[in-house]
Amino acid sequence: MPLVDGKSYSAATLSIEEPTKFIFSSVLLFASLAVLLPLASAQQVGYNSANPSFDAPVTMRNTPAEPSANQLPAERIPRSKPADFNRDIYYKNKLEFALDVGWLPINIPFPFDVFEGDPYDLYPLRYTLVPTVASLRWHIDDVGSRWIFRGNWDLTASVSATAIPRGAETHYFSYDMGLRRNFVQRNWRAVPYVDLRAGVGLIDAKGPLGVYYAQGQNFTFTLNLGSGVRYNFSPRYAISAGLNWMHISDNNLSAPQYSNYGINVYGPMFGLDIQLRKRHRHSEQ
Repeated sequence: MPLVDGKSYSAATLSIEEPTKFIFSSVLLFASLAVLLPLASAQQVGYNSANPSFDAPVTMRNTPAEPSANQLPAERIPRSKPADFNRDIYYKNKLEFALDVGWLPINIPFPFDVFEGDPYDLYPLRYTLVPTVASLRWHIDDVGSRWIFRGNWDLTASVSATAIPRGAETHYFSYDMGLRRNFVQRNWRAVPYVDLRAGVGLIDAKGPLGVYYAQGQNFTFTLNLGSGVRYNFSPRYAISAGLNWMHISDNNLSAPQYSNYGINVYGPMFGLDIQLRKRHRHSEQ
């Protein structure tokens, strides 16, 4: 087709090039979308996997669960103290038999001379006493009090035969009674004690026979003060060991015909304690 002028040619050329540009642009657009859509899809998937609170399943973790606001806190059970087995050993109305043997070779002045105005001196005549004491122990109460004073009392009735291997006399027989305080701590098998006994007795006095510093008459009084430790194997059997001071005198009953010198010795004492009857199951502990 012949061109009429330049304008007509330019218009025709534009009319042909515009559809071609449109098609080419559309092809480029679709190609770009075809490339961008997979990338956008991959980014969307990556975003979702990075944020598990929307689409990803919640995984279980080994972390302690926090208590909810409505959940009550668990109550703590107080730890109970172990039962005190000594309450089966020291209790009211328990009856025991005790056998004690001592060796008392150490002579001392009478401890209460200072209160009587007498000189605190030793006499030239020395004694060694070997007492064998058989006792009944009656526990008069249960374990009570606190701290180091926790314990109970027992009442003791004793008969004794005492050999005198050193001294003017040869033997001594006595009956005495007293109290013992047992210092009973919780679940202690070794229990300290102190005791005091007083009584009367008979000795083969040699003062009337002219022996200097011997005893003035046969009838005498006796006083015993002891302290030691008792070890309990069970509610039935126990042993003890301690020191015992023993005093013998006639309390000036033989004066003025014969002087009252008295005997004051102390030394170790060992014993065996045996329960005489079982405790009733219904007894109060």
